[in-house]
Amino acid sequence: MIGVLIDLEKEIFKTMFREYDVRGRVSDDELNIDTVKLITKGFITFLTRRNVNRVVLGYDNRDYSESFSTAALEEFIKSGFEVYDLGMTISPVAYFAQYYYKAPGVMMITASHNPNGWSGFKLGDSYSKTMVPDEITELYDIILGEEFSEDNIKIGVHNKVSPRDAYIDYVISNITMSDYKPRLVIDAGNGGAGLYAYEVFQRLGCITFQLNCDPDSSYPHYFPNPSDLKARERLAQMVRNRDISAAVGLSFDGDGDRLGVIDQNGQNIWSDRVLLLLARQLLERKKGAKIVFDVKCTQALVEDIETHSGQPIMWKTGHSYIKSKMHEEKAELAGERSGHIFIGGDEFYSFDDAILAGAKLVEYLSKVNRPIADILMEAPQYITSPEIKVHCSDTLKYGLVESIVKEFKDEYGDKVIDINGARVMFDDGWGLIRASSNLPELVLIFEAKTWKQLLKIRQIFKEKLTRFPMASDEWINDIE
Repeated sequence: MIGVLIDLEKEIFKTMFREYDVRGRVSDDELNIDTVKLITKGFITFLTRRNVNRVVLGYDNRDYSESFSTAALEEFIKSGFEVYDLGMTISPVAYFAQYYYKAPGVMMITASHNPNGWSGFKLGDSYSKTMVPDEITELYDIILGEEFSEDNIKIGVHNKVSPRDAYIDYVISNITMSDYKPRLVIDAGNGGAGLYAYEVFQRLGCITFQLNCDPDSSYPHYFPNPSDLKARERLAQMVRNRDISAAVGLSFDGDGDRLGVIDQNGQNIWSDRVLLLLARQLLERKKGAKIVFDVKCTQALVEDIETHSGQPIMWKTGHSYIKSKMHEEKAELAGERSGHIFIGGDEFYSFDDAILAGAKLVEYLSKVNRPIADILMEAPQYITSPEIKVHCSDTLKYGLVESIVKEFKDEYGDKVIDINGARVMFDDGWGLIRASSNLPELVLIFEAKTWKQLLKIRQIFKEKLTRFPMASDEWINDIE
């Protein structure tokens, strides 16, 4: 054990313990059967300190995920835990299963939207709650210091279960459709969401066309990531097909907690604008409601929430941060531009669920019976860049961003929102730079009323970043 733990002190292992989950490459130095067992032992100690001994275990449909789950299961059983083993599933079903089986702990083995060759863990010790930075640090320290709980004399209990039908019933029972049922195209990208989404929308009465809904760990067309513009092209083609003429296209990431949307014209609708529509739906029945969103979201969302008598609350990017802030503020709706959407209130559990969010959007379209693009034309109009990615090592990216935040604050003062990187407000626009929590890269977004102003903001950030040689010169998804 000691020899392995000395290796765990390497920076490459430490960087897997990110802000709100654990993610790394499947390799000898990062994630493999041995390190999965160590991480599980650390998580067992973390849970034991909180008097939790019932846990939901699930995994995504990548080739290596099942073997990682088997290794984790072995450690849980040796430690006397009662395990509700879902097998291959998606993250929202794992979160739902916590409530359904009354198991506060959860381990979902997934790297979410990261490329194939990556894996990771979404971990929690309570309902609708996943780890935040201090808890991730505690987990790492447990592993590094070998502070593991003793194996339990009493062998644990392995329950092989499937809450699939109960989850689908839960979604369906909370959606009310009008006589108008929108025609849909759904794209699961050969991830796990295809096992659930089609039945949900068919039971809602929608004519539903499937694209890549069969799980296939080789991902023969593209990796399931709704933020990837190339991954949306085929979905847009199907939506526009004259023999289909769908009202909307919905895409899901590999573990089913992020949503992508295509309008009836085949145009991308980023999830902050989807959140805008869901906020309108909420505010129709509950004026003054709070809506939490991340720093990457459009200014149109802020303005539209205020116009419809709601309270906009901007917060850090990251599903754990948003969930935590949502509970703190007692908000009924939250979301991120990346596609994580959280629906709370009396009927829902406030975790990120792309299938439920898609169903709520379809419910809204059913009731207003208008094209989604036409509705959004009534909202404040901005030109928004895609998420631009700039490679920067995990060990240097946070220091770089900290330096740039300081420079922007020295120059622009209170026009800099620094809750997560720097969102700098300009006349008729803004720009953002932050460190990705999941990959060795920086994330930049620009938004303005005009294309000319957007390019001007981009140039300010470009000149600032050029002076930091640790950041790559290549801007992926750039607008020029």
